[in-house]
Amino acid sequence: MHDPRYTQLAELLVNYSVSVRRGDPVLLDVTDVPDEMTITLMRAVRKAGGIPIVETRHSRVTREVLRETDARHAALVRDLELARIKKMRAYIAIRGTDNMNENSDVPSDRLALFSRTTRPVLDWRVNKTRWCVLRWPTPSMAQSAGMSTEAFEDFYFRVCTMDYRKMARAMVPLWKRMKRADRVRIKGPGTDLTFSIKGIGAQMCNGLRNIPDGEVFSCPVRDSVNGVIQFNTPTLYAGTKFENVRLVFRNGRIVEATSSNTQRLNEILDTDPGARYTGEFSLGFNPHILQPMCDILFDEKIAGSLHLTPGQAYEDCDNGNRSAVHWDMVLIQRPEWGGGEVWFDGELIRKDGRFVPKDLQGLNPEKLV
Repeated sequence: MHDPRYTQLAELLVNYSVSVRRGDPVLLDVTDVPDEMTITLMRAVRKAGGIPIVETRHSRVTREVLRETDARHAALVRDLELARIKKMRAYIAIRGTDNMNENSDVPSDRLALFSRTTRPVLDWRVNKTRWCVLRWPTPSMAQSAGMSTEAFEDFYFRVCTMDYRKMARAMVPLWKRMKRADRVRIKGPGTDLTFSIKGIGAQMCNGLRNIPDGEVFSCPVRDSVNGVIQFNTPTLYAGTKFENVRLVFRNGRIVEATSSNTQRLNEILDTDPGARYTGEFSLGFNPHILQPMCDILFDEKIAGSLHLTPGQAYEDCDNGNRSAVHWDMVLIQRPEWGGGEVWFDGELIRKDGRFVPKDLQGLNPEKLV
């Protein structure tokens, strides 16, 4: 039996998130997703007048692709996928896997090689297409969230099909403030960090790039970050889970990095010189997402959270930093997580996860649900 929530999600992605227009080639990049959802997406693209091109992947196969990759193989993958993405006007990726640690035993040097070599594919997709990326609900995701499979599916479809148009209107004042801000200070348990975002700009994330969504981001001036930040949520990168990540910055560069797996953390940060500088700073406020589940597309939007990103900067909020790494690390500042403060140019913007200025209070959870 067809699940009507599939149709609701597909129509949101096609008609709102990437705004498919007549004649648009659309790449549907699906990993471990039910065929029924892929077919529903294809039908939604065709209904909108687009041309669906489908890539079906499987996470266990992808692990093998990465496990024995080399420079020649990675370059061939890059050339083929770059040629294809250059023909697309829109891109939708849905990624599901029953094992979020599938790539945990892939050698770090192979992952770094593949990431560096194929980076132009990601850069073209991010900067030259209308794109949206989301996860697919699986039992492993439900387990990470501490929920039953059925309850997690209900949560997933509720958060992924919320009223993003309403959220988009509410985030405009924060976007304006972030565009004109200079000095940012983040305070909290184990955290006292300062940096500038002057002249970088800001972007609203309102369901047009990621689902679920709910953040406004900018980027620190590359050499301006100083102090320490202690993240309080687990983070998954390249198949490895890290907890209690603590970063010390001096003039923009990470000079000390510790975690539950300090060696692997520093291996990733040593991928290239840019991996030890930052590429993004963001405030998250999705009212339906309250707990981390070690899935960054959800965790970076947690209500009352912020994230700071070692690695590559986006071209639309660019500090010039370039890296094969882009690693969003999340700090929740609601009271039950230890609280904390965010300041712009000496003004308290958010305290213990709640926006303080009157023009920003529309982003507090009770106003968005």
